[in-house]
Amino acid sequence: MKALMLKRYGSPDFLTIEEVATPRPLGDQVLIKIKAVSINDWDWGLLHGTPFVPNRLMAGLLRPRIVLGADVAGIIEAVGNKVTAYKPGDEVFGDLSGCGFGGFAEYVCVPQRSVCLKSARMSFVQAASIPHAGMLALQGVRAAGDLELGQEVLINGAGGGVGSIAIQLLKRQNLEVTGVDSAAKLDAMRGWGFDHVLDYRMDDFTRTGKRYDLIIDVKSDRSPSDYERALKPFGVYATLGGGLSHLLKIVLSGLRINRARDKKLQVIGLQSNRELAYFNELFEAGKFKPVIDSEFEFTTSSVRDAFRHFEAAAHKGKVVVRL
Repeated sequence: MKALMLKRYGSPDFLTIEEVATPRPLGDQVLIKIKAVSINDWDWGLLHGTPFVPNRLMAGLLRPRIVLGADVAGIIEAVGNKVTAYKPGDEVFGDLSGCGFGGFAEYVCVPQRSVCLKSARMSFVQAASIPHAGMLALQGVRAAGDLELGQEVLINGAGGGVGSIAIQLLKRQNLEVTGVDSAAKLDAMRGWGFDHVLDYRMDDFTRTGKRYDLIIDVKSDRSPSDYERALKPFGVYATLGGGLSHLLKIVLSGLRINRARDKKLQVIGLQSNRELAYFNELFEAGKFKPVIDSEFEFTTSSVRDAFRHFEAAAHKGKVVVRL
């Protein structure tokens, strides 16, 4: 089979598609014929080997030994002798970050718990864009519990995969939502349903005087005191990503702020694949549709271009590679 191999850390130029042995499913594993895979921040981090912990511990200290790719959609080709949930021919999608990645390949073997049946009405490209970003978005939206009509939410880094899903979940509750990202993404974000949009280069949302009941942060690039200042009383700040040092500051500051003040700062830990069936239900009911920025073919040059496009942070929604 063909698989995307990373020869060295640091650049999409070190990615190349090569022939490798096709895996065989054992025990509770399923063999998936991949039809589509999307790019996530974790893929970018593994490509560059940063942060050192945990990425190089997973992929190799000096030389990478991993096939990238977490979010996949495909068809079950074969199953191990302990598999009970699936059969050959089933169409599935899932996040493989908890079982070794491997999505940028024609086939991958994973435990059956790592995937979920996808809606028959959903394309493979759409399905591959959901698992990682979708679960992060859902967990972020629920971080403050049940929000009420009239409460206000802000998403920082709202123009990518997480933001394009979170806005759809929030508008189902008729909440007022502000999105922060680069100027080039603001028109697209308005089209997704954001009530207000801010160019992060022009407006620092932590210093405008505006306060929010919930802040969902994909970037985590400011100090904990800045986030605290932007929260209303009893407000919640939930970070979904960012550098390890920033996340540690949020955890430590959150312990202090949560005890001493009527606000809450927290880091969201990904619950992979837990509620993918919920996204099937929303999709089938016409209440949710993944936002696809661009699609690329599974060739060495095209996949390199896909990673360069992702790295430029110009994508509006998800970047997907078709197999």
